[in-house]
Amino acid sequence: MVQDNRLSHALLLLSKEGSGGLAVSLALAQYLVCEKVTNPQNSPSLFGDAEPAIIPDDSCGVCSSCSKAAALVHPDIHFSYPVIPRKAGDKPISTDYSSEWRTFIQNNIYGNAFEWLQSIGAENKQGNITSAECLDIIRKLNLKSFESGYKILILWMPEYLGNEGNKLLKLIEEPPANTLFLLVAEDESKIINTILSRTQLIKIPKLSTNDIADALVQNAGINPTTAHQSAVMADGNYREAMQMLQHGDSDWQEIIRNWLNAMLRTGPSEQVKWSNDISTIGREKQKQLLRYFNHLLEQSIRLNIIGKEQLNLPEIELDFAMRLNKLCSISQQKAIVEEIDQASYYIERNANAKMLFTALTIKIYHIIRDNASIVVN
Repeated sequence: MVQDNRLSHALLLLSKEGSGGLAVSLALAQYLVCEKVTNPQNSPSLFGDAEPAIIPDDSCGVCSSCSKAAALVHPDIHFSYPVIPRKAGDKPISTDYSSEWRTFIQNNIYGNAFEWLQSIGAENKQGNITSAECLDIIRKLNLKSFESGYKILILWMPEYLGNEGNKLLKLIEEPPANTLFLLVAEDESKIINTILSRTQLIKIPKLSTNDIADALVQNAGINPTTAHQSAVMADGNYREAMQMLQHGDSDWQEIIRNWLNAMLRTGPSEQVKWSNDISTIGREKQKQLLRYFNHLLEQSIRLNIIGKEQLNLPEIELDFAMRLNKLCSISQQKAIVEEIDQASYYIERNANAKMLFTALTIKIYHIIRDNASIVVN
């Protein structure tokens, strides 16, 4: 787009969690302010005339503008993101949290909105991109650029922008010269239509399993086998892959085996004990457990449909998948997957873990009780 002079003034970068939408927006912003890109060198021709300038494919990474952009302090790159009031009655804006934002991005560029809000002490408060923030955006983008030819706004998670976002419509429709909006979103359906209709949509695909595995080996220093297993389960979500490494000391298969035996063999007292124990391990480990259970169920379904010859699974997972197929049918497994997905959704929203896992245990029991005589051991 840049090289063909087709860059739209308002781009919506749509990517699933952990797929790198924010990383792409930061890279694009740095590219646009890079001194080697804004002032490309001309090459003399054989006849002494200057040939057309060649625009580099990427930012140089070493000029003053690149250094400032990488440190998130470039004066022409502005950020907007969901925030919370520090105290009752506040009208918070993004710049109130600029130091926390820089720390968050430098440590966790693939992080999600929940992690960001928890990092600024949101707890149970709802984050928002406020009306005051919209007015501050209008003020900043109507100023002249300080150093580069562009003024860039990276608006992260426009899903948090409610009807107050209509204040930005005129600015998006008729922006000052060389002003660029980069909206970075995960769920297109949660963005107000008036904003959505004024942007050019660019869908960023999920990261490949090999890309995630290579990044885990390079950045986390783990062995390729473990990296590949984490990458497969992460399903294109680099953030999730990193979470798996942090909580990789748990034997999820053993925990799931105990859970199934509590449902189908040892009865209500063990079910309650299991739910009590699992409620103490923390939200991230709970989500990891459910994700791994879903992974095993999905492999069981694939095993039923295409056979084990077509599956590239470790022997221990293949054995577990075969046992799950003896335990319940494909339709039952699909029903369990749906229940687990819903439970994961509620864990993200800080549901009471003890009540949630007790209810989930009862639901799964009722889904598979017709086959309850076959127990995973």
